[in-house]
Amino acid sequence: MIFYIFRRLLEIIPVIFGVTLVVFLIMQMVPGDPAVLLAGEGASKETINQIREELGLNGPLYMQYGDYILNVFQGDLGTSLKSQQPVLQEVLARLPITIELAFYSIMITIVLGMAAGIISAVRPYSPTDITVMIVALLGISLPSFWLGMLLMYVFSVKLHLLPVAGWDSILHIILPAFTLGLGGAAIVARMTRSSMLEVVRKDYIRTAQAKGLKGYVIIYKHALRNALIPVITVVGLQFGALLGGTVLIESVFAINGLGRMIVDSIRMRDLPMVQGGVLIASLVFVFVNLFVDILYRFFNKRIELN
Repeated sequence: MIFYIFRRLLEIIPVIFGVTLVVFLIMQMVPGDPAVLLAGEGASKETINQIREELGLNGPLYMQYGDYILNVFQGDLGTSLKSQQPVLQEVLARLPITIELAFYSIMITIVLGMAAGIISAVRPYSPTDITVMIVALLGISLPSFWLGMLLMYVFSVKLHLLPVAGWDSILHIILPAFTLGLGGAAIVARMTRSSMLEVVRKDYIRTAQAKGLKGYVIIYKHALRNALIPVITVVGLQFGALLGGTVLIESVFAINGLGRMIVDSIRMRDLPMVQGGVLIASLVFVFVNLFVDILYRFFNKRIELN
């Protein structure tokens, strides 16, 4: 296990290279010059060239990227072009909000998704099963930003039950968390149902039924535990999707998290901030996947981590 964890940590290095390179090349194609944005539209060419020289933008792209990577491995993600503050400091100030939003969302995804999937699997092809699967299909199909605005309109504008935007109390968390979590819950529900239906056909389930064990014992102790492996995989992937989804949802609900910071930085062509935000979010996703792989071993001792 220790060797496996160490090997997975080494795999983070090519991830850093890949993420930073892709973001760097994409930002080079975004219209606009950061030096012009900093100097202002009426600035002289001399002033703009001076700013470009200070930012290291006059050198070849491979040198700019090489300097950035070298600084990353020294723990320096650069300085924000907008705020003139260290990128790492800015990212770490916003990251807890995004992780908190993703955590509440994944809890909703797990609870609602697994509950719906189990109910469908226990009564396959019944009206309940068909209803749950239709709702799950709608949950997968609806865009998260549209669902967020719909929930905002119903519960905030019409019913006045929840605040429209912000991140000041538990009431502010409900709408964005449900907006992100419902789509994932639909995917988990379908996967749970599929996995449970496959497991309940196994011989050991029929043996348990023949022994006269109660239905809920068979479902929760035998069937569900063995059906969890593919579900855990989906939940881990959904956490990564939730981190990506916060980019839109934080903008819709005016939440000052990492996702909204990345959107604002893209508008300003604040390359160091965009790269730093995406890099940290990617590293969080990598560590979540590592945790999910370790959970495989916890739920099924027969799985070997190589």
